[in-house]
Amino acid sequence: QVQLVESGGGLVQAGGSLRLSCAASIDILRINAMGWYRQAPGKQRELVATMSAGGSTNYADSVKGRFTISRDNAKNTVYLQMNSLKPEDTSVYYCNAQTVLMNYWGQGTQVTVSS
Repeated sequence: QVQLVESGGGLVQAGGSLRLSCAASIDILRINAMGWYRQAPGKQRELVATMSAGGSTNYADSVKGRFTISRDNAKNTVYLQMNSLKPEDTSVYYCNAQTVLMNYWGQGTQVTVSS
């Protein structure tokens, strides 16, 4: 069982920055991959960024060059640094952890970008 606790969402103006955090209840190096997904009202949940246990990263085209996923192994925490935010980035952002057997989700954190 893995618990994920997100923080860092909020309201920001277009062009601004936010950093999301996701604290895991276990050693994140035991997790195959961790990442961030988002879901806007009326839309499907979509991938934002992922990082494998080995450190490989993957980004949605819409956020490449603006968002950066990183981790602090000592804190069992994954971050999403979001720069140059746009109104279309407004969504609930969810942390995800994939183990061999299970797929875990955090409770979500709201990010709202005003124009």
